[in-house]
Amino acid sequence: QVQLVESGGGLVQAGGSLRLSCAASGSFFSIGAMGWYRQAPGKQRELVATITSGGITNYAESVKGRVTISRDNAKNTVYLQMNSLKREDTAVYYCNARITTRQTMGYGVTAYWGQGTQVTVSS
Repeated sequence: QVQLVESGGGLVQAGGSLRLSCAASGSFFSIGAMGWYRQAPGKQRELVATITSGGITNYAESVKGRVTISRDNAKNTVYLQMNSLKREDTAVYYCNARITTRQTMGYGVTAYWGQGTQVTVSS
């Protein structure tokens, strides 16, 4: 069974920084693209940043220049370094990963989600 476990959320003042981590565990063949999404109260879940297995990154316009996504393939972990945080960054942040597992008729790719970690930015 594959699990994504996030950590690093919390309460921070505007202008501060946080670093989120998400580690994949369980039995799997490989991990492809990983990413972070967020969902604020009353809003839809939105993309924050993604990173391919080769390290190519993509960011939402709202976080460009303030956020850095990275990964450690040896640790099956993706990170999100967030700086210059704003109140509008307040949300539950979810980790996502496309993971290849051994299945009955070969291998298959499934998108897994973490349980979410709360980030609250106060003024």
